Amino acid sequence: MNNNANDYVIRVLDSPRQVDASAWNTLLAAQDPAGGLNPFMRHEYLSAMFESGSATPQTGWTARFVTLSQGTEMVAACALYLKDHSYGEYVFDHAWANAYHQHGLPYYPKALVAPPFTPVPGARLLARDAETRTLLVKALVAWCSDEKLSSLHLLFASDQDVTACEEAGLMLRHNIQFHWTGPPSGYRNFDDFLMSLSQEKRKKIRQERRKVSEAGVSFRWSLGTNISAEHWDFFYRCYERTYYEHGNAPYLSRDFFQHMQDDMPENWLLFVAEREGAPIATSLIAVSEGGTRTGGQFPTKVAYGRYWGALERVDCLHFEACYYQPLQWCIQHGYQRFEGGAQGEHKMARALLPVKTTSAHWLAHPAFADAVERFLEREGAGIDGYMEELERRNPFKASSN
Repeated sequence: MNNNANDYVIRVLDSPRQVDASAWNTLLAAQDPAGGLNPFMRHEYLSAMFESGSATPQTGWTARFVTLSQGTEMVAACALYLKDHSYGEYVFDHAWANAYHQHGLPYYPKALVAPPFTPVPGARLLARDAETRTLLVKALVAWCSDEKLSSLHLLFASDQDVTACEEAGLMLRHNIQFHWTGPPSGYRNFDDFLMSLSQEKRKKIRQERRKVSEAGVSFRWSLGTNISAEHWDFFYRCYERTYYEHGNAPYLSRDFFQHMQDDMPENWLLFVAEREGAPIATSLIAVSEGGTRTGGQFPTKVAYGRYWGALERVDCLHFEACYYQPLQWCIQHGYQRFEGGAQGEHKMARALLPVKTTSAHWLAHPAFADAVERFLEREGAGIDGYMEELERRNPFKASSN
């Protein structure tokens, strides 16, 4: 689709191959004051989803990359997917789809703006400035209306995106994730971190770590190009098995992770658990060091808990592989934040605190839009109450937080 408005050209493309990777990543870097690249919005990451067959029409994800250009410059862009289902999103709208179905109305296909299978907050509307960002979201709504789609959903949006969506009239929905944030001065080591926790939580963590150690399990980690092909293969074996044990096929193919190894190795950290010299489990963590210092801003070093799998059952192994080992690594390497992924109130006992996330929604049907807006008001009040309850259960000492 090509439309001329205010000297802008809007294009809707059906493959990441049609989008200039350098221009995309330049826009992405512009969303971070320090020039950092969110790994999950990099052109390479979205291309891997497409090229590996993980997010394609065959799996219910039909890509539409929307760009706004002015002259020869791409000034805004986003990754949009037409969805035949609501799986792999982590912001649940199954009840909305059921309500449409009960009234004889189609809810699918719908439009989704978010990286597939990736509940990590970040910029979704890559834009040169606030005005262009708002223009982009308005163009998305207009396109969805022209295409007779039921709805548009932007998930885990940045604050800048939320502002643009509000200006365009979208409804906001909040959810809760759990993130660990280190103090400005950092911690000297893991024990120093533990001393910032209440005695009960500190004791629990030490007990859980001791169970893993006494079971004869040790860990080693590899970063970037030091993750060997053999380690990637073992990781996928564990990842795939864990999905099948829960009765589901894995969302991501082995070829997707081959793309990560080939195209984005610097963004991955792998922990391997071993017992008696044999690997038994892995956890794969994404890392981002941000960009170079610009405008007085320092890059924020962030780690993201993403995938794990195990071939053997060991008490508390999941907590050690997915929380304690990554947190220990973050402390040692000066990382300021560790994001634990979607849901999981149990993460609070591991010192990950509740953080609100925001999604934005547009529904074409006026009556359903009114009903959803009323629902979101009630749900939002419930989320606020839940946040207050969680904050009262803060695991840190009063003087530490």
